[in-house]
Amino acid sequence: MGKIKSKMMRKTSKEIMKEDINVGKDFEQNKAILGNTMPSKRMRNRIAGLLSRMKKQEEKAKKELE
Repeated sequence: MGKIKSKMMRKTSKEIMKEDINVGKDFEQNKAILGNTMPSKRMRNRIAGLLSRMKKQEEKAKKELE
Protein backbone atom coordinates (compact mmCIF):
# COMPACT_ATOMS: atom_id res chain seq x y z
CA MET A 1 0.00 0.00 0.00
CA GLY A 2 1.17 3.47 -0.82
CA LYS A 3 1.23 6.56 1.29
CA ILE A 4 -1.75 8.90 1.10
CA LYS A 5 -1.11 12.32 -0.45
CA SER A 6 -3.18 15.34 0.48
CA LYS A 7 -5.61 16.88 -2.00
CA MET A 8 -3.45 19.98 -2.24
CA MET A 9 -0.43 17.96 -3.39
CA ARG A 10 -2.42 15.95 -5.91
CA LYS A 11 -4.10 19.08 -7.27
CA THR A 12 -0.78 20.93 -7.54
CA SER A 13 0.82 17.97 -9.31
CA LYS A 14 -2.02 17.74 -11.83
CA GLU A 15 -1.78 21.48 -12.53
CA ILE A 16 1.97 21.17 -13.13
CA MET A 17 1.38 18.27 -15.53
CA LYS A 18 -1.27 20.31 -17.42
CA GLU A 19 1.04 23.32 -17.71
CA ASP A 20 3.32 21.08 -19.80
CA ILE A 21 6.37 21.80 -17.68
CA ASN A 22 9.16 19.43 -18.67
CA VAL A 23 8.75 16.88 -15.87
CA GLY A 24 10.05 13.34 -16.23
CA LYS A 25 10.36 10.01 -14.48
CA ASP A 26 13.43 11.08 -12.52
CA PHE A 27 12.80 12.38 -8.99
CA GLU A 28 16.02 14.44 -8.86
CA GLN A 29 15.20 16.17 -12.15
CA ASN A 30 11.68 17.01 -10.98
CA LYS A 31 13.04 18.31 -7.69
CA ALA A 32 15.44 20.61 -9.56
CA ILE A 33 12.64 21.86 -11.83
CA LEU A 34 10.46 22.77 -8.85
CA GLY A 35 13.43 24.42 -7.13
CA ASN A 36 12.52 27.10 -4.62
CA THR A 37 9.00 27.68 -5.97
CA MET A 38 7.42 25.47 -3.29
CA PRO A 39 6.72 26.82 0.21
CA SER A 40 8.74 24.08 1.93
CA LYS A 41 11.36 21.47 1.15
CA ARG A 42 9.11 18.66 2.33
CA MET A 43 6.28 19.71 0.03
CA ARG A 44 8.69 20.11 -2.91
CA ASN A 45 10.02 16.59 -2.41
CA ARG A 46 6.58 15.03 -2.08
CA ILE A 47 5.28 16.77 -5.19
CA ALA A 48 8.43 15.82 -7.15
CA GLY A 49 7.94 12.19 -6.13
CA LEU A 50 4.27 12.28 -7.03
CA LEU A 51 5.08 13.80 -10.43
CA SER A 52 7.61 11.09 -11.20
CA ARG A 53 5.14 8.37 -10.19
CA MET A 54 2.38 9.94 -12.30
CA LYS A 55 4.71 10.16 -15.30
CA LYS A 56 5.68 6.48 -14.96
CA GLN A 57 2.01 5.48 -14.74
CA GLU A 58 1.20 7.59 -17.80
CA GLU A 59 3.97 5.96 -19.86
CA LYS A 60 2.92 2.49 -18.71
CA ALA A 61 -0.67 3.17 -19.79
CA LYS A 62 0.54 4.33 -23.24
CA LYS A 63 2.56 1.12 -23.69
CA GLU A 64 -0.42 -1.03 -22.76
CA LEU A 65 -2.60 0.70 -25.38
CA GLU A 66 -0.12 -0.06 -28.15
